[in-house]
Amino acid sequence: MKNRRRRLEEEHEEHIDESWLIPYADILTLLLALFIVLFASSVVDKQKFMSIMESFKSELTGTKIESTNTGLSVKPSDVAKSDQAAKEQQQAPAAAVEPKEDQELLDLKSRIEKYIADNQLQADVSLQETKRGVEITFKEVILFDPGRADLKESSYHTLDAIIGLINTVPNPVSIEGHTDNVPIRSSRYPSNWELSSSRAVSVLHYFEGKNIARERLQFIGYGEYKPLYPNDSAEHKQANRRVNIVILRNI
Repeated sequence: MKNRRRRLEEEHEEHIDESWLIPYADILTLLLALFIVLFASSVVDKQKFMSIMESFKSELTGTKIESTNTGLSVKPSDVAKSDQAAKEQQQAPAAAVEPKEDQELLDLKSRIEKYIADNQLQADVSLQETKRGVEITFKEVILFDPGRADLKESSYHTLDAIIGLINTVPNPVSIEGHTDNVPIRSSRYPSNWELSSSRAVSVLHYFEGKNIARERLQFIGYGEYKPLYPNDSAEHKQANRRVNIVILRNI
């Protein structure tokens, strides 16, 4: 009996109480969750951080998260919607400005068309709307004598009217000279580039003298290299000798 009792006491002493492992495991679990939260909060945005905190609170307190969207990550569809909304918001100001500018150019085009019709200039002045803006084309005959780059006095009235209309918009203005393919024979103009450029500059200086802001003006001399038609007839050559005044769209 004594041996049996002694053996039972020894077995009882060898059996260690392990109940402390349960709270220890809980503490480790909480510490792990805490470190996960700290790590996640350093790399996610505010919305994700709030989602993590809600999930963490739910696990610790046992309360139910009411929102089905709360979690460790945002749904891809939600991200796409958010990105699309941001893009639309960024594009909204530009979309609001463009129609106004287009309307101003359309109004300008209508007024110039009316002026051309009222003064019966259809044979010498043409007008069209392009991707660049409103383009007014003057044939050489209305602005210059052949082979010269000095504005004819008879052109002043027409140019003054166009200037008055151009001043109703703030857009930049490009003045572009063109010639036919007949080589210029002049010591003053070694090539058609110089002639077309000089004609464009003459119009530019006239506009400047009529108080169009300098920063709005630019000129280009294309010479014979941007013809409207093949230079195969006198009529086509005359059409190719021209000056374009382009009211450019704002970029």
